[in-house]
Amino acid sequence: MITLNINHKNYQLGLKGNETLLEVLRDHLGLTGTKTACEESECGTCTVIVNGKAVLSCITLASGLTGDRIETIEGLADGENLHPVQQAFLDEGAVQCGFCIPGMIMSSKALLDTNPNPTQEEIEYALDGNLCRCAGYLKIFEAVRKTGREMKRAFAVSDKN
Repeated sequence: MITLNINHKNYQLGLKGNETLLEVLRDHLGLTGTKTACEESECGTCTVIVNGKAVLSCITLASGLTGDRIETIEGLADGENLHPVQQAFLDEGAVQCGFCIPGMIMSSKALLDTNPNPTQEEIEYALDGNLCRCAGYLKIFEAVRKTGREMKRAFAVSDKN
């Protein structure tokens, strides 16, 4: 039996020793926003955040995550209010079929949590493991830049108070 903290909620699970985090999220917990595609760490659709870092859940064993903080796409919105990076993806038209978007958003959030003002090169590096076949990357990059600008403004306002 292990305890996993996913989206600020603890889950006690009896797992086989070799189950991946992706399998646990989708098959045990029904959190299907994290997508299954290559299952070989090639496409990024399964990206989640573990302790603030973007991680490919298809190759991460769940048994090693006791005590770690795991964030999935389902944990970003606050009720009907989307997370700023989710809203920016919509506003900028960075969503086409949507299959890669949860992984893209999670990689973007991990970057922006540590660097709200990334350069183009830093954005490209953070999203390097995420493949998109529909939207193209320009709108995705703009969504990340937009979120960074909004975060920077929010920090400036909070610093004045």
